[in-house]
Amino acid sequence: MQDADLPKALRARTVSAAYLSITFPVPRPKALLGDANFRALVAAVKGVAARGGYDGLRLSAAGADSPTLTRLAKDLAAAAGLPWLQEDGELLVRLRPDPSGNGWEALVRLTPRPSSTRAWRVCNRPGGLNAAVAAVMNELTGTQAQDRYLNMMCGSGTLLIERALRAPARVLVGFDIDREAVACSEANAAAARVAKRCELLAGDLTDQRFLEELGARGRFDVFTADVPWGDAVGAHAANRALYPKVFAAAAALAEPGAALCILSHELKLLRGVVRDQPWWRVERELQVAHGGHHPLVLLLSRVPE
Repeated sequence: MQDADLPKALRARTVSAAYLSITFPVPRPKALLGDANFRALVAAVKGVAARGGYDGLRLSAAGADSPTLTRLAKDLAAAAGLPWLQEDGELLVRLRPDPSGNGWEALVRLTPRPSSTRAWRVCNRPGGLNAAVAAVMNELTGTQAQDRYLNMMCGSGTLLIERALRAPARVLVGFDIDREAVACSEANAAAARVAKRCELLAGDLTDQRFLEELGARGRFDVFTADVPWGDAVGAHAANRALYPKVFAAAAALAEPGAALCILSHELKLLRGVVRDQPWWRVERELQVAHGGHHPLVLLLSRVPE
């Protein structure tokens, strides 16, 4: 990538982070302390540090707390003129075996924080969705100006806000059973300057009266949901009862041919529920990296009645 391309790459909403990559044809990371390899790595780190905005350096690697890698991290930090902050240093250097098997790869992150860290996020919720993943989910459903878009169980509002920032839509609605989550979404929407375009509601998708109130606004043609995984939010037993209701509620509110994009780390449960329900057909599936997990994203279309 040329330097001129970097700002464009960093503006891409589906990019989680951008790195400078260098491959060293060495059998073990210890060899990076050798003179030529170390000088090459220092040059890369200094080049990134010169962009400014870094409070310290940290090294991420298997065995990062070993004497060899601790020495490498300290020496890199000193050479770059930064303190060594192994817990939260913003200049991140990652080491991993080169994917092509040609030695070891050093990845130097080109920004102090991941690109998926949005400036609009002033409120967080447990289990909050990564904004880059939310952007991918919205791209999968399409972003048409005539969309009537419903974000079920909106949490901190990531999916809804990313859709509002991506392109115009006719209707943008999000709801959550937790009023504190709705307030969090409202704060984030205000920070993103899309509050006037988004309607946020407190409601339960298992409450028929609430669904009827939503339906009175008209049918929706795009649905998104980051459903509870049973990790930071929810529990497996509750999810077994909840997941079928998510698909049923969306079907009851859907226009013919509507799209539904749903994410969960309950892979077996999600696939089983999709198989057993009659309303939605899988059009695409992929797994994404998210906070140490690899949840499943499904894009579905409404089956004609």
